Amino acid sequence: MKKAPFAVVITLLLVFSFIFTNVLACSNQTPTPKKPLKVGFSIPLTGRAAEKGAPIGQGQLDAMKYINDELGGVDGNKIEVAWYDTNYDAPKATAIVKKLMEDGCLFFTVVASADMSASKEIANRAGFPGMVCFSSPSLTHPPQHIYAQLPDYGDDWAAFSRYYLKNIWKGPGKPKMALELLSNSTGYGVRDAARAAADELGIEIIAVEEHSATTISETDALTRIKAKNPDILFISSTPAPTAILLKNASDLKMIPGLTVACAHASFTKALIDSAGKDVCQDVYGVYPTVNWGDNVPGMAKMVEYGKARHPEYTGNNDYMIGWASSLINAEIIKQALKTSSVDALAKGDATAWQLVEKNGFLNVKGYDVGGLHGPVDFSDPVDKRGSKSVKIFQIKSGQMVALTTDWVDAPNIKYETLDWFGK
Repeated sequence: MKKAPFAVVITLLLVFSFIFTNVLACSNQTPTPKKPLKVGFSIPLTGRAAEKGAPIGQGQLDAMKYINDELGGVDGNKIEVAWYDTNYDAPKATAIVKKLMEDGCLFFTVVASADMSASKEIANRAGFPGMVCFSSPSLTHPPQHIYAQLPDYGDDWAAFSRYYLKNIWKGPGKPKMALELLSNSTGYGVRDAARAAADELGIEIIAVEEHSATTISETDALTRIKAKNPDILFISSTPAPTAILLKNASDLKMIPGLTVACAHASFTKALIDSAGKDVCQDVYGVYPTVNWGDNVPGMAKMVEYGKARHPEYTGNNDYMIGWASSLINAEIIKQALKTSSVDALAKGDATAWQLVEKNGFLNVKGYDVGGLHGPVDFSDPVDKRGSKSVKIFQIKSGQMVALTTDWVDAPNIKYETLDWFGK
């Protein structure tokens, strides 16, 4: 058997050496880093709604730190947040949604219904999907590209009205209800729900009064309401105006005695701190989360971060809503990554928006936010609400006490079928 020529042996050795060196180099290379996926937050951190916006916004940002630092992001991809302060100002909110689109965000989350009211037209027209923490029917009806984290203010009214009729009302005939409403989507959501469902439920709406976010007295409006002798006063507003309403009602000797209930925008610890526990005593409220400290799986981590980073919001359920909204952000991205590439989503362009809505939002089904609020389901193309349930509370000795242990369902009202809606 002939030996291979020396030159051939040397050539083969060089080839094998080259292959081995490159294989070894490849095996020692650091894996290609994952790409961050950007989302947008629009937060009224300052301004007239800061008492709501600040705890929600800080809860959102703290939860994102937890997701990125402890969970490693979503499938190893960190979530980058572009956030801006709206100052609860419509022109600023409008400018911010444009900026978030330019920033390359996959989708955006808005805290306040009034801010989303200013943002929705631009977002819907561009196909830029958004989620709103505190919602009103006008934001999700007719269904387009805006999703609600929670039941809306109209759902609050309907849920409390059913509870009232079943558990509180003792008189004959229909109970008489007066509405005190903030003069924006926060109040108008209750107005629309009452117009749609009061007759069917068996409630007579005898007065509808509006107030501004900067009101300093509602004595005149409440005097008009008192003259009509209502059985219920239902308030849909933010904490500061609601505190003024309750103080004025106390001065007019309307409370205690009159049943007063609040939609969830104002029913929070900030209301009790502002109005005082004596004025708030026995006031009912609807809120879409469990109470702070309840024994649910997601509570401990949220409380840990809240106490460490923002102890001033300990006991504030609004912080909980912000925390949960970021968990939902991560779940939307997780679902989208199952069928969409990181590269495609990371572009944050119109194609990425379509992908994250189709493969992300619409594939969120029965997602559990650790029991902090009802399960989230965006899969229904008509019902754009994520959580569809609330709890009924009452203030006792300065504490929000749950009256319902189970979640109270809030059936979807199809406002778009009503010829007066939106006019």
